[in-house]
Amino acid sequence: MNKKPVVIDVRTPAEFMGGNVAGSINIPLQEVPHRVEEIRKMDGPIWLCCASGNRSGQATAFLRANGIDCENAGSWLDVNYEMQTMK
Repeated sequence: MNKKPVVIDVRTPAEFMGGNVAGSINIPLQEVPHRVEEIRKMDGPIWLCCASGNRSGQATAFLRANGIDCENAGSWLDVNYEMQTMK
């Protein structure tokens, strides 16, 4: 892996405050359409996560339709585990 991914958590701020991936960015799903240009400027692979992978799947489809290369990484707990093993 060349670069650590930029992790965007699309859960609500309350869910995010309850636990999240260290260094992740909270952009709730409903804000994603308004923050496309901000996301487009992010450097590195973009991984989206949420509680189960459903909302991050919706965000991934939307961003890809807008020309942004990104991955649905699923649950934030899975992403947290992946990031820990990426040393």
